[in-house]
Amino acid sequence: MFDLSGKIALVTGASGGIGDAVSRTLCAAGATVAATGRNQERLEDLSSEIGTNLVPFSCDLANSKQLSGLVERVTDQVGAPQILVNNAGVTRDNLLLRMRNDEWDAVLQVNLTAAMTLAKGVLKGMMKQRWGRIVSIGSVVGSTGNPGQSNYSAAKAGLIGFSKSLAQEVASRGISVNTVAPGYVETAMTAKLSEAQRQAAMSRIPARRLGHGKDVAAAVLFLCSEEAGYVTGETIHVNGGLAMI
Repeated sequence: MFDLSGKIALVTGASGGIGDAVSRTLCAAGATVAATGRNQERLEDLSSEIGTNLVPFSCDLANSKQLSGLVERVTDQVGAPQILVNNAGVTRDNLLLRMRNDEWDAVLQVNLTAAMTLAKGVLKGMMKQRWGRIVSIGSVVGSTGNPGQSNYSAAKAGLIGFSKSLAQEVASRGISVNTVAPGYVETAMTAKLSEAQRQAAMSRIPARRLGHGKDVAAAVLFLCSEEAGYVTGETIHVNGGLAMI
């Protein structure tokens, strides 16, 4: 239904669960995906599975030099991205009274500042083409908060405000900017939950299950499509009813 043939997409955090699903989904829709992440081996495996329309790029978004040069590397090797999916994220959970400054800074850098840097990097090309899609992966905790995650919640809430503001700046150029906010999804992060924590989480979810990467990827695909051109500044919550916002 959604055809992205001829489009070039830059997906960060592609070596993780949601990023993997997003990359596969966009490729299946016809896009060429520049898939970035820290796990080069996983990216190479993903490229082998999917084929030539997925090009791996090793990049640590916490490294300012690697981050600042990423869009240029992708443009030189693949072409100027018309789609940006800011998916990469890290956690450094702690109660605020115990949280170190470096734990705060690390989360804000990867989850928020990197998204701003990459959006700024792709905008010139998008504005020239008068078409673009920027989608950032937020979190339900960006709207609800979560104890022990003041840094992560602040970064995800920041993505929502950032996206709404940028959406108003670039809508007239055919560029949409949106956020997808997952709830509990089967990823490396949720794999750290104990069985008791998993059961407690599922008891709060009307769908009675954790989400999957493909659930999030489906929302991303829609927002990246031609059909979603009149949707901008929005946050789509994908959480099985955990928080009906």
